[in-house]
Amino acid sequence: MIQFFFENLNEIPLPTNTEIWLEQLIISEHKKPGEINYIFCDDEHLLKVNRDFLQHDYYTDVITFDYVKGKTISADIFVSLPRILENASSLSKAFDSELLRVLAHGILHLCGYKDKTEEEISEMRSKEDYYLSIF
Repeated sequence: MIQFFFENLNEIPLPTNTEIWLEQLIISEHKKPGEINYIFCDDEHLLKVNRDFLQHDYYTDVITFDYVKGKTISADIFVSLPRILENASSLSKAFDSELLRVLAHGILHLCGYKDKTEEEISEMRSKEDYYLSIF
């Protein structure tokens, strides 16, 4: 089950069928949807999570806490809406498109994709683009 929560900010409408699309992404990657919680928050909240749990002192758009067991995908995924808005603006992308990219990015990490090397980044972007194209 995929759930969406809003921490320290007003709830926003998500694109229609976001939950179904994310579940289909998981199934397409030969995994099973488990308990997935997206927690939308502001930059300061996500910075605190980054500092407290990862010992990183910088802003980011998404942090994924992986609870995957076998092929069942479960996680808490924290997402900074202000960071997505800023990224969308700087990349000349629509907010909803950038939001969906970040939501997919978190799930793709849980499916085993990494983004540390240039090759991994390229594969991750390709997967994000593919799933965005079928939204």
